[in-house]
Amino acid sequence: MTPPSPTVSIVIPAYNEESTIRACVVAAIEQTVPADEILVIDNRSTDGTLELLHLLQREFPDAPLRVFSQDAEQGLVPTRNFGMDLALGEVIGRIDADSVLEPDWVEQVRALFADPTVAAATGPVIYYDMPLRRWGHRADDTLRRGMLKLARDYHFVFGSNMAVRASAWRDIRDVVCRDEADEMHEDIDISIHLFDRGHRVVYGSKMVAGMSARRLDDSPRDYFSYVGRFDRTYDAHGITNPALRAPMVIFSAIYPVLHGVRWSRARRGSLR
Repeated sequence: MTPPSPTVSIVIPAYNEESTIRACVVAAIEQTVPADEILVIDNRSTDGTLELLHLLQREFPDAPLRVFSQDAEQGLVPTRNFGMDLALGEVIGRIDADSVLEPDWVEQVRALFADPTVAAATGPVIYYDMPLRRWGHRADDTLRRGMLKLARDYHFVFGSNMAVRASAWRDIRDVVCRDEADEMHEDIDISIHLFDRGHRVVYGSKMVAGMSARRLDDSPRDYFSYVGRFDRTYDAHGITNPALRAPMVIFSAIYPVLHGVRWSRARRGSLR
């Protein structure tokens, strides 16, 4: 007998995301198999994020869209935790506010978690604001598969496209790092704690989310500081495997070229 598909919540932390939040939420709503709930957690936004969310609730009155404000602390980690603690689904999807899920994302998540041994899952992304998107998707899938092979012990989940079984989240909830200094990759931190607690993480090539490449618009100083989060996360957990530094090398190498592509496209757009 095929086990029943688990219920799925989607949690979206948001801070000043008025330019991306509509596309993110609409994609989460318009799924081939609907999510059981979509929770957007606003974290002290000062732009029009919260107003847009309330407009979306009125525009999609039948959607399971719930909007909350997390005002106690500023930061992704406390906002993420707040939303995941509120989620009622057996599986909690956690995406970024600039993620745009493929229409069958929930369907793919349910299929992966129909296996009761799966505690967490992740998949590739499509950079929707870059040229050659489908080629980029294949390259991203290949890169992430390679990272998983290099990591060996640690099967990483990616913050823009991840899902965690609620029982596994409750098991690691009190040990995940608070990262008050905001120096680490919170998704790698979750991955490490899942591994340390013996939870199985899988990678699904069909579990696809779109995301923005806007990080490439950062100045070199800001971009390389962001890339340095890999080292800071590993150092905080005493992990010394040099193979795990491979993403840092790749992301550092691609920045000059792709930053130039983004700059050229923006310049052409401003001249039209």
